[in-house]
Amino acid sequence: MGAVLTVVGPSGGTGTVHDGGGHPERPARIDAVMDGVADVGRELGSALEFVGPAPADAAALRRVHSAAYLRELEEFCREGGGSLDPDTFARPDSWEAALLSAGAGLQAVEVLRRRGDGVAFVATRPPGHHALATRSMGFCLLNNVAVSAAALVAEGERVLIVDWDVHHGNGTQALFWDDPSVLYVSTHQSPFYPGTGGADEVGGSEAPGLTVNVPLPAGATGDVVRRALDEVAAPVIDAFAPTWVLISAGFDAHRADPLADLALSSGDFADLARTVAGFAPRPGRVVVFLEGGYDLGALRSSVAATLGALVHAPEPSDREHPTAGGPGAELVDRAAAARQRVLSP
Repeated sequence: MGAVLTVVGPSGGTGTVHDGGGHPERPARIDAVMDGVADVGRELGSALEFVGPAPADAAALRRVHSAAYLRELEEFCREGGGSLDPDTFARPDSWEAALLSAGAGLQAVEVLRRRGDGVAFVATRPPGHHALATRSMGFCLLNNVAVSAAALVAEGERVLIVDWDVHHGNGTQALFWDDPSVLYVSTHQSPFYPGTGGADEVGGSEAPGLTVNVPLPAGATGDVVRRALDEVAAPVIDAFAPTWVLISAGFDAHRADPLADLALSSGDFADLARTVAGFAPRPGRVVVFLEGGYDLGALRSSVAATLGALVHAPEPSDREHPTAGGPGAELVDRAAAARQRVLSP
């Protein structure tokens, strides 16, 4: 058995917190996630621990979001909420939920730092990787992974963010576009929401090459995503030499997800987790953040597979196998070539 798994989030159900009615980003997602945690937890015993989330403080949030936006969002929620855009909602309790979701990542980092070992999973909602400095979008209110990454950078760390959500994390990319202490890597379906994430988007003048995008076609399978990490991202990651690895773990790339069209299985997420964890310099430096994933059964199995892989738990006999044979291999080559063209003098 591997190291301790720390889950920062609820130990039970979520009631109606940040509930948008029939919205796909719904409280039942956390119930499915915690079922997945319980599935792997049966193999972990005392090596599984739960930590209740605490809200992020204003200083941590202001490293990422403007003070004006934070005031506006808090006031919008306090006044009853509503639709922030056609995809994104807020309710009276959404501000508190967003603070807890952003703060949970900071707690996860602190737990791992104190222990010097283990893996942490931030099992909270709303998700975050679409949130920009001055606006919410794509179901996201605050950029959770960015809040933790910015806190680590303030302490002199070099942070790798790997985002395997089916949607490009435009918010995270924009926030660290010119930050030489953060390497952002994304595999995502394209063309697709939010329309960003081209292979030629490689970072700003202060961080050239430190954004790595590999857009993939509908139907792409796990072997294509693994190739993207191995052939396009890994050389950049090795040269960057991160001291922390944060994963924006969206599970909407699963073939059963109703909102997207990639064709991964839970077995693929297990493989991806093992690969990405291998980029960490030592144990106790990997934090997984929940992003998307809207089929509840797929969400449960994918969470269990991902966490099980990270703590080396035995795989159940009914675990989905990794997938192969879908389209997109040639796009991985094109992504590598596009990066080279943009970065060449």
